[in-house]
Amino acid sequence: MTLYAPEPPRSVSPAPHDGTVLQLAPLPASLESSLAEHHRTVRLAELPDPAGYLRDHGDEVVAVMTRARTGVSHDLMDALPRLGAIVNFGVGYETTDVSYAHARGIEVSNTPDVLTDCVADLAVGGLIDVMRRLSAADRYVRRGEWVPGGFPLTTKVSGKRVGILGLGRIGRAIARRLQGFDVELSYHSRTAADDVPYRYAESPHALAAGADVLVVAAAGGDGTRGLVSAEVLEALGPQGYLVNIARGSVIDEPALVAALVSGGIAGAALDVFADEPRVPEALMGLDSVVLLPHIASGTHETREAMAELAFRNLRQFMTEGTLVTPVPGA
Repeated sequence: MTLYAPEPPRSVSPAPHDGTVLQLAPLPASLESSLAEHHRTVRLAELPDPAGYLRDHGDEVVAVMTRARTGVSHDLMDALPRLGAIVNFGVGYETTDVSYAHARGIEVSNTPDVLTDCVADLAVGGLIDVMRRLSAADRYVRRGEWVPGGFPLTTKVSGKRVGILGLGRIGRAIARRLQGFDVELSYHSRTAADDVPYRYAESPHALAAGADVLVVAAAGGDGTRGLVSAEVLEALGPQGYLVNIARGSVIDEPALVAALVSGGIAGAALDVFADEPRVPEALMGLDSVVLLPHIASGTHETREAMAELAFRNLRQFMTEGTLVTPVPGA
């Protein structure tokens, strides 16, 4: 299956880009099929001599298709003098220096909105799992240890105080879902929003101090690195839970591990980690932690929607010189 269906002509004059598309990471089969069918595409990692290709053919590349975990380095941008667009499969783009790209006249796109629902669904699922110990209870039954009254009591979800760190598209979708649990919602973002009824906290520390559960939905990158610090975790406290569906870099991971091991916080549901796919060994044996392999957007429907939007971005750049969902300048 391929993704591209020709669209009706637009009134603007086309600005076609004739050149090679450089693919830097594995992509869904449907997207790879569309790339191969409609564009001259080179998979850099599969070449016998990637450096030699960049040296001899770098000036043929006009667009790069990548994903958040891979990004595009300064050196690679410098090696591609005609590069005009970096197309990300995924909403995250923190592994690409957008300011550096824009300074070189390179536009960057991502795939927002289409994964919001699935990420928000998983955040709520992780919250319920860690507080009610669903995964731990499943393991308990599978081990043949079920004794009436033997599994420890867990924590009620409904009515709790939930703080959301980052009230963007995904943060708002999480909040809407949690309203059905009659929770008391608060949030912290760079600026307060005037269109939501939730309480605004002036800092991550203040947010954690007033919450039973801290849900991390902030963007990754240097601006949020370590935002959830040891002090924030201490404010969350031994009865508090943490859910992270954002980026591992947003949390001071050693501090989080220490808090979980010592009982400094009650538990955590983690879909992302600082050095994926490596997960801190100290977390492996803890029933207070739900460990997930970065699957928040991992449904058939969402991945296909992401692939379609990524291809639309590439196609529009190649035919018109613009992007459907450009990343704004820093």
